[in-house]
Amino acid sequence: MKFKNKVVLITGASSGIGKESAIEFAKQGANIVLVSRTKEKLEQVADELKKFNVTALTCQCDVSDKHQVQKMSETVLTKFNSVDILVNNAGFAIYGSVSDLSIDDIESQMETNYFGMIYCIKNFLPSMLDKKSGHIVNVASVAASFGLPGIASYCASKFAMLGFSEGLKHELKNSGIGITVVSPIMVRTNFFEHPSFENMPKFSPTSLSSKTVSKAILKAANSSRLEIIVPSVVRGAVWMKSTFPYLINPILGKSFKKQLDSTKKDQSYSSASSTDSLEPTSNNSNDFKSNW
Repeated sequence: MKFKNKVVLITGASSGIGKESAIEFAKQGANIVLVSRTKEKLEQVADELKKFNVTALTCQCDVSDKHQVQKMSETVLTKFNSVDILVNNAGFAIYGSVSDLSIDDIESQMETNYFGMIYCIKNFLPSMLDKKSGHIVNVASVAASFGLPGIASYCASKFAMLGFSEGLKHELKNSGIGITVVSPIMVRTNFFEHPSFENMPKFSPTSLSSKTVSKAILKAANSSRLEIIVPSVVRGAVWMKSTFPYLINPILGKSFKKQLDSTKKDQSYSSASSTDSLEPTSNNSNDFKSNW
């Protein structure tokens, strides 16, 4: 598929992978629908796309809310009738052990990462089916293949995304509609700005740029493959894990559990230090609550 004059909708488009993907598609002459929760950032991205002489529609929308997604889709379909490429990119993680995370923490990741994808597909797939063309790109993670301590709920959301995509791909056979999952390793974005990652090293030397992943997304939009892992060499690790789980799982589990335990220890120390520095300065309990 050539992208000139095609309509590409990207969720999580206000920064990082989503923003870079919008720029790369716009360079190819595609019209872009930018979807995110932050209106101001969306408008900044739209301004950047003006130099490519393409149409850029901004839609403020929280994809975890099915009613907002339905309203957003009505706006998009009124203007364009359909989308040619749907990029489900919005997602986030909260770091911590399952015993420490709240149910709301776990649910919120699944609502955005997994159900946000479902809501978008359900609203835009019918128009793709009507015209018998289109491509869905779901941005997952290598965490879709590895269950890891500290990000178990995030892994679950990406496992679900990959499994859903595989099932849907079978359903869409001979429909003219493709679906491909892009699964990168660590990417240098604001993903790690969530407070739960405060005591963790942010990036490794092997982490990817948003631009690298965005190029994989463009490749995916023209691919017949179910999954594109970025970088491709990591596919070997996925194969090893699937083929020799009794060997690979203990190694990964021990490594990531060590990091989790270290992070929890740092947080406990930080919390204790903060408590020491917040001794009440009067006998009035309300003063202490205010300070806390």
